[in-house]
Amino acid sequence: MNLEALHERIRSSTDFSRVGMIASHRGVVRGTSRDGLPVASFHVKMNTERLSDIIESARKRPGIVEVLVEYQEGELLPGEDVLLVAVAGDLRDNVFPALVDTVDEIKRFATESWERYA
Repeated sequence: MNLEALHERIRSSTDFSRVGMIASHRGVVRGTSRDGLPVASFHVKMNTERLSDIIESARKRPGIVEVLVEYQEGELLPGEDVLLVAVAGDLRDNVFPALVDTVDEIKRFATESWERYA
């Protein structure tokens, strides 16, 4: 997974002249759960159809030029990247909310995940 590569894909876009900022999210497997338990591994499965719908919806938001997502599935270890999201658009007033909403929707509606404790 390569966040800089996502940024470069956006930069090479024909619509890049409309971009005033790129905001990114890098989701990483935590070593401890929300309850403070040590995590041995994190398992994730992505619903790709739902993910596509979320991305397309985000791209239709005002001021948004591009939304790119990269993810890993299967068993992941603490410290490994899980999800990369890059949102490009005209102004931070449009880009930041689109990034936060996109990440939230992916986590709520497109992923199935669980932790295995040490």
